[in-house]
Order: sequence, then structure tokens, then C-alpha cells
Amino acid sequence: MQTQEKTQINWKPIIKKFIAVLGEKGVVQRKEELLTYECDGLTSYRQRPAVAVLPRTTEQVAEIVKICNQYSVPFIARGSGTGLSGGALPVEDSVLIVTSLMRQILKIDLENQGVVVQPGIINSWVTQAVSGAGFYFAPDPSSQIICSIGGNIAENSGGVHCLKYGVTTNHVLGLKIVLPDGSIVDVGGQITEMPGYDLTGVFVGSEGTLGIATEITLKILKTAESICVLLADFTSVEAAAASVSDIISAGIIPGGMEMMDNISINAVEDVVATNCYPRDATAILLVEIDGLEVEVAENKKRVADICLQNGARNITSASDPETRLKLWKGRKAAFAAAGHISPDYYVQDGVIPRTQLPYVLNEIEALSQKYGYRIANVFHAGDGNLHPLILFDNSIPGELEKVEEVGGEILKLCVKVGGSISGEHGIGADKKCYMPDMFSDTDLETMQWIRQVFNPQGLANPGKMFPTPRTCGEAAKASPQKFADVERF
Repeated sequence: MQTQEKTQINWKPIIKKFIAVLGEKGVVQRKEELLTYECDGLTSYRQRPAVAVLPRTTEQVAEIVKICNQYSVPFIARGSGTGLSGGALPVEDSVLIVTSLMRQILKIDLENQGVVVQPGIINSWVTQAVSGAGFYFAPDPSSQIICSIGGNIAENSGGVHCLKYGVTTNHVLGLKIVLPDGSIVDVGGQITEMPGYDLTGVFVGSEGTLGIATEITLKILKTAESICVLLADFTSVEAAAASVSDIISAGIIPGGMEMMDNISINAVEDVVATNCYPRDATAILLVEIDGLEVEVAENKKRVADICLQNGARNITSASDPETRLKLWKGRKAAFAAAGHISPDYYVQDGVIPRTQLPYVLNEIEALSQKYGYRIANVFHAGDGNLHPLILFDNSIPGELEKVEEVGGEILKLCVKVGGSISGEHGIGADKKCYMPDMFSDTDLETMQWIRQVFNPQGLANPGKMFPTPRTCGEAAKASPQKFADVERF
């Protein structure tokens, strides 16, 4: 395999131009300060950017991108850095465009149920801004109190309520985008249906490879008249999984339906102490029903009956906001709680058909036994979006590579049963080598055409989403730091 000679970048004139646009405080270049930006939520791999910049406006982002384009310097957009697939991981000699200071709500239009925000605004802030008027923003990742809307756009994030209300793309009406050449365009608008190509849909989930969203028009929803959360505990994972399929088959679409196994239950109780989750349960199912009061009352009974028929030991329900929040608190804290029972964990994000839940969960347990790692399962059961957390100790040499192998086996299993290698965390750098397991060469080439139209120099978030080189094995041989590959057209 031939390697291209590396071109040395003269950063002095580049940084000087950055400072002219943003001022001294808007440019981070000291090595110790750049440590903050060398990884995202996927902390197993690190790469320090050459420089980080903190714009506040669309125009500033455009000027920064023009400078990067002028000097052929790769750039990566980063929000809060909570991503779990290495999507905001810098590459060598790159510029990190950090949007965390772009956190204004530019417009609230309650009559038309829309909000215009900058990309750095935190997910939960959107709901806080409109909840007093009886509205909310539906996509709610577990990290919603810290993750940014810009990151949600990049990864097409989901959350607890994506079963009934859809993922991020279902709540984005329009975008103002800075393209990789620094030009500014508007796509979509303030209404749901727009004529022409769905460029908004193309951009959401593109993981920063097509440009940077600097203004986002979101759809907000009216809060339901009645909401009830049920917690059912089971002595087997199969019984809980069967309840999930039976609830949907009965024509009931819950606002959210989540499952946690025994490892997750005890981790949460150790850390959060909800005192709601039975520690001896093999699995619990959290089901949220919302809608009209009469509808919720009827579906609450039907869901409870289905769970009991499948062997649930107990059903707990709550309609008041305080107790509902308490029941959800543990689920929202599950990832963080895993950090208290293991030195490290590696989380995956595959999707399977609901009917395959019992089979796939048994296969994951078999992988746990085969490789000798405990695997905690906490996931969006309603739409089959799995989040297995593989518990390990990264200080032991070679452990990370073994754990990645387990994660890869789980992703391949998801594809085998008709699923996907990502539901909401994105492909990023972590899963790009598994794209050929899901897509043909023609599929991948077609996607590359789209990227090339928007990003012909390959400067916007290079080395993400697509395998470079073609397989994981080749990538590992090509570079000891497999995420540093820069792909250019």
C-alpha cells in the first residue's frame, strides 16, 4: 500500500486570519488547552486538533471555512462533544470548529409551532423555552441535558420518545448551512412540505461531511393532555421482549418503550437510587402512554394486561409529573451509571426488528460468555434500537481491541436479522468499517457522489462514515491510529 508524503502546514498565517475573524479569545492553540477537544464521547481514541476556533455567528463560521478551504486544511464541526461514534474526533493537522458559543434561540413562533435556534443550544433548553406555553421538543437523547442541537442534526439523534414521534429529522423544518467552500445556503423552510429535492433530509444525519448547520428551524409539539408511565418487571428477558412485540401488535404506539436488564438495573440503583427498580428483576420495561385522557386510561389497562399475560410480576404506574420523572430518571442515567461498575465500557448502537429481540438478546449473552465480558443491555425496545454496553478495563493491554471485536460481532448480528449498524449514534469513525456489511459497493459509491457534490475537496470531517481503506483489517495495518485516515477526492 503506497503512502503519500505528508505536506507540512504553515499554521502561522492561518491562525493569524482566524484571529482577525474571531479575536484572540476565539482561537484556541495552546496544546494544554486543546486537550479538551482531542476526543468526543467515544473516549477510547484521541487526536488533538492543530487549532480550535469558537465562532458565534453564521458569518464567522463561513469566514473560517473559507480560510480552511483556501489552505486545504481539513475541518471538523463539534458541538458539546457527547457523540458516541467518534463523529467529532479530530484528524491530524485539522481545525476544530466548535459551535458551543452559538447557543441563542433566535425565534419562537408558537402559532406555527416552530423554533429557530443556533447549533450550540442544548437539547433540553428548547423544551424549557416553550414548556410554559404547553409545548415541547420531542427528540430526547439520554444526554439531552448536555448534548447540542447541532450534534443531534449531524447524527440524526433519537431518544426515548422516538418510537412514536420519530428521530431528529422528523422535527427539522429548515436549515441555514455553511458549505465546505464557505458559501451560505438555506434549505427547507418554515413549513413541513417544500417543493424540490429534500436537501434538509439529505443533510440531517450527514455527520458534518456536507457542511455545518448554523441556524436550525425545529418543529415543536403540544404537550399531551394526559401522560402515564408504567414499569413492569420480569423474570426473563424473553418475556419482556415478547411484551414489546405484543403491545405494538395490539395497535398501541407508546410515546416511549424502554428495556433494561439486571446489570443496568442494579447499576442505576447503586448510583441514582430511584428505589423504583426491583433489583432482583431480570428485566424491566418502561412504557409511556400519552394522548387524550380517555385514550391513556384505556391503553394503560391494555398494556398492563399484556405484560401480565407475558409473566410480569408487578406493574407500577404513575401519572403525576414528579413520579413519572422518577421512573425515567434511572433510564436516563443508565450510561453514566455503567461507569460506576466498570473502569470502562464500550457502547454500540444497532437496530433490529422488534420480533428478533429475544433471539438477538440471547445471542448477545452468548457473545458475553464466549469473550468473557459482561454486557449490560439498556435500549429503546419499542423500535429495536439496542445499546449494549460491553464492560471492560482499558488499562489491560489488548482489551480494547477484543471489545471492539465483540461490538463488531453485535453489529453484524443486527444486519444478519434485517437491522442496521446505527439507530441514532451515527457511523462516525467507529463503525465506518462495517458499512460494507450493510451496503453494496454501488450503494457506497452513490453516497460518495453526494458527498463529493457538497464537499469536493474532502475537507469537511474527512475519514468519517465511509471505510478508508475498504476494510477494518486494511485500516488497522495502514495506521496504528485507525481513525486518523483522511480521505480526499
